Amino acid sequence: MVNGCGGERIVVAEIIPHEGVPRLASRSAVVELRRVTKRYGNVAALRDVSLAIHEGEFFSLLGPSGCGKTTTLNLIGGFVEPDGGDIVIQGQSVVGIPPYHRPVNTVFQSYALFPHMTVAANIDFGLRMRGVAPDERARRIDEMLELISLPDFGRRRPSQLSGGQQQRVALARALVNHPAVLLLDEPLGALDLKLRKQMRIELARIQRGVNITFVYVTHDQEEAMTMSDRIAVMNQGRVIQVGTPQMIYEHPASRFVAEFVGANVLDGTIETVESRAGRVRLDAGPSITAVCPDGLRPGDRVSVVIRPEQATIAGHPDPGTNAIPGQVLKASYLGTHTQVVVRVTDGTEMTALMAAGGASVGTPAIGEEIHVVWKSEGSLILVEEGSP
Repeated sequence: MVNGCGGERIVVAEIIPHEGVPRLASRSAVVELRRVTKRYGNVAALRDVSLAIHEGEFFSLLGPSGCGKTTTLNLIGGFVEPDGGDIVIQGQSVVGIPPYHRPVNTVFQSYALFPHMTVAANIDFGLRMRGVAPDERARRIDEMLELISLPDFGRRRPSQLSGGQQQRVALARALVNHPAVLLLDEPLGALDLKLRKQMRIELARIQRGVNITFVYVTHDQEEAMTMSDRIAVMNQGRVIQVGTPQMIYEHPASRFVAEFVGANVLDGTIETVESRAGRVRLDAGPSITAVCPDGLRPGDRVSVVIRPEQATIAGHPDPGTNAIPGQVLKASYLGTHTQVVVRVTDGTEMTALMAAGGASVGTPAIGEEIHVVWKSEGSLILVEEGSP
């Protein structure tokens, strides 16, 4: 472990693929950042970042605004240059090489399609700039139109397309020259929620079809989880954790990662440790049991992570159950389940999910006194920052 910004303990670990996910470590790295630093005046946008992105994977940079994810994308694309470190694409350093001489293309949130050109002409633009022969250009345009499921739209103009169709055309224009890496800077941000969800499926399908490395920037954890082979979670110019979506969600390496992907986090002190289970006295009052990593001792300060789907609510919890009392702040009916936000006794807000028709109590009223309950295997102990 090393200390990150503000003293946060950052875990850097070998990524162990979960079942059903290919062993990405066996692929070659198409993009590498080697101890890259970037400053804007006195502000460090990136701090000594090292990262390897593998050939043919869908890789997402996830984090809040200002964390450094777009700066990372711009450094790979050549739109800005690093103040320190090296950037390697396909085994060659690209520091100092302009964007148009790098084997990358970029899709931005603004589609930037030429309004006076047809869809086919927009896709053809990069091919003509590179001097590709007419027959080959026509073949590649048809190939791209099939890929983005718009085979009969070549003669239309951008104004005749929906937002999702325009986004697919922008994607085809970026892919038609077969770049080694495609950079995508929050390309779905301008779409409505329903269309964004549809485009997530489309993007993942297209990426699998072309087998080109996608590097995708987003602040939306659901978006990253849905599409990515691996995710780098970033904060304050550093990479906090890299892993598969399942690893990031089920085994967060820090409190920041856990909270960013939507988990509940409660603070407490270790009382006892036995095998892989730890008894924790929460600051909020009760003692609970959770899955415990090796090396912890009684008296250690820790954080307990409880994922919302592992928690529910009860009026009178069974003896021996992990439970904490609180007051209902909000209950939102979402069809398959009801999301309940509860303020517990130390002021922390927790989220629990009640399955439709499966709760032991009815939908709670705002202000109602209730317990959040969960099983010990549904929670994980993290070492709190500053602990030995």
